[in-house]
Amino acid sequence: MTETTGTATSAETETVDFWFDSVCPFAWITSRWMLEVEKVRPVTVNWHIMSLSVLNEEQDIDEGYREMMDRAWLPARAATQVRERHGNGAVGRYYTAVGTRIHNEGQKDYEVAVRGALEELGFETDEILAAARTDVLDATLRASHQEGIDQVGHDVGTPVVALNGTAFFGPVMTRIPRGEEAGRIFDATVTLAGYPYFYEIKRSRTTRPQFD
Repeated sequence: MTETTGTATSAETETVDFWFDSVCPFAWITSRWMLEVEKVRPVTVNWHIMSLSVLNEEQDIDEGYREMMDRAWLPARAATQVRERHGNGAVGRYYTAVGTRIHNEGQKDYEVAVRGALEELGFETDEILAAARTDVLDATLRASHQEGIDQVGHDVGTPVVALNGTAFFGPVMTRIPRGEEAGRIFDATVTLAGYPYFYEIKRSRTTRPQFD
């Protein structure tokens, strides 16, 4: 994980739990924002695996999205393999490696993206890919997914962010805030989510996700 670079001591550093699905562009933007927040606030991110495939497996969705959800099992299962083999600390590195390929580089073949990420990290590429093509660790994947859903309820998706007993879905953004702006947005988000009777603030999106 990225080390906190703010002025607070390690004793003051708080953990932010972040549930992601590697294929979600909005989770990717929110995750890159949290890496910026780590630089300007005394927080460190602990990464957890969600699965849009699990979330949508019983849903009536259109054929194109269903095809994407069928393909999205592989990156999530590979992330679960990484966690089981290399510990939770490796999950964030895997997410950055595979997410960069999927989102920044536009790789739509998720197996190619996963293979490249595993090779970059020096992990057991062929073994992990072979296992990720099966449901061998789906119970573990579903448990991690459910842990995130339990934070916020069933009518949301990825990402889920949790801090000090406060959890929220999102925020959904189409650009990555940088520097102190990232910190101010984090402060505001935590404040809103910390009010027990606040549930939602939303407007129609007029811009598409941009990852630079």
